[in-house]
Amino acid sequence: MSSANQVFEDHDSAAIYDCFNRWSAGDDFYRDLARERGGRVLDLGCGTGMLACRITADGLDVVGVDPAEAMLRVARARPGADKVTWVTSNGQGMDLAQRFDLIYMTGHAFQALLTDADVLAVLANVVRHLVPGGRFAFETRNPVAQAWLRWTPEQTRSTVDSPEHGRIEQCFDAVADGDTGLVHIAQQDRYLDTGVQRVGHSRIRFISHDHVAGLMARAGLTTVACYGDWDRRPFSPTSREIIVVATSAG
Repeated sequence: MSSANQVFEDHDSAAIYDCFNRWSAGDDFYRDLARERGGRVLDLGCGTGMLACRITADGLDVVGVDPAEAMLRVARARPGADKVTWVTSNGQGMDLAQRFDLIYMTGHAFQALLTDADVLAVLANVVRHLVPGGRFAFETRNPVAQAWLRWTPEQTRSTVDSPEHGRIEQCFDAVADGDTGLVHIAQQDRYLDTGVQRVGHSRIRFISHDHVAGLMARAGLTTVACYGDWDRRPFSPTSREIIVVATSAG
């Protein structure tokens, strides 16, 4: 949820996002959590709205918030999108009238918060928007697993056949800064039927489990569960993911 993520603010990149990012086990996890909690749901960093629309189809009241208008343009065009309330805002500045039984950040949106100050501002806003006993859930990649080492053109190259743009090849290249935990990512898209090539840039941050826990405590959030993968196995130091479900300490 940062202006550092150029690829999410670009219309063409947003238009092809779903072609390369299909429904996943992570989506199942948050959908199941929404069903378990019931009530109002806030999808913070909702992107193209695939998950928000699916949860709304389950009969729940959903608000989708994202700072990238290009992504929200795709979201608003989805079947069933009229049942979701869409809001253009980042997590630091959102101010909604509703309070929510579940707030979640998926798609590793938490990693787009590049400083502790940004994380704390979002977490404070989450606490303010939760009902008593409500839940906040998010995931961030465990830096111990060093996922960025696998983000090379050779290991990430894939091709899809999109209905609007024909065949598209996409790959990634990443450079990590060990001092800050920031990873700079270049997304390369080749439109094979037209010869057009595009490169978009973004940055994300990796922080440790202990760092995450410390920020949550400062914001007044208490961990209810911490998982290491989408099957809800407990987090361990070598887990790929840090998947947190929390509630307000108050």
